[in-house]
Amino acid sequence: MLALNQNLSKFLEWVVITLMILLTVVVIIAVLFRIAGNSLSWYDEIAAILLSWITYYGAALAALKRRHIGLDSVLLSIPMPTRMAAVALAEIIVIGFFVVLAYTGLQVLQVLEGEYLVSLTWMPIQLTQSVIPIGAILFIICELLSLPDYWRMCAIGKSLEHAEIEEEVERELEKVGEK
Repeated sequence: MLALNQNLSKFLEWVVITLMILLTVVVIIAVLFRIAGNSLSWYDEIAAILLSWITYYGAALAALKRRHIGLDSVLLSIPMPTRMAAVALAEIIVIGFFVVLAYTGLQVLQVLEGEYLVSLTWMPIQLTQSVIPIGAILFIICELLSLPDYWRMCAIGKSLEHAEIEEEVERELEKVGEK
């Protein structure tokens, strides 16, 4: 399971980095063309699509690493076993939302069949909007893969955020102790 988490994390990191580089290149090229007096007709549409792809794939990566905004301190202040019921309820709500998003995203793709971008008439909108169900399914997978560690940490009353901070402080103290 750990190897799967690490491989998926690396894959998503590369996808997000690649998309960020592509978005940067598109924006720089568009600025240069605009300075030269030749605005690109497709720039806005492609930049918006790339930004949405970064958002969906980045959200899945954040789910895998449990880096979304959370209220660990509030959650950990809830007594057991109510705390674990709250964790389970929160996970059911989050996963349920993304199941609905994936299903709705697939329906949107069916509605968009045969449609093409306005500025790039050869690019199907289905391709650009496929990120909705793909991103939702990836988010569900990442949430489920990261759940066992999160569940264990919540059960012992340890915050993921605080644990990471403590580890970093210990590493820095060890570095100082070596000098």
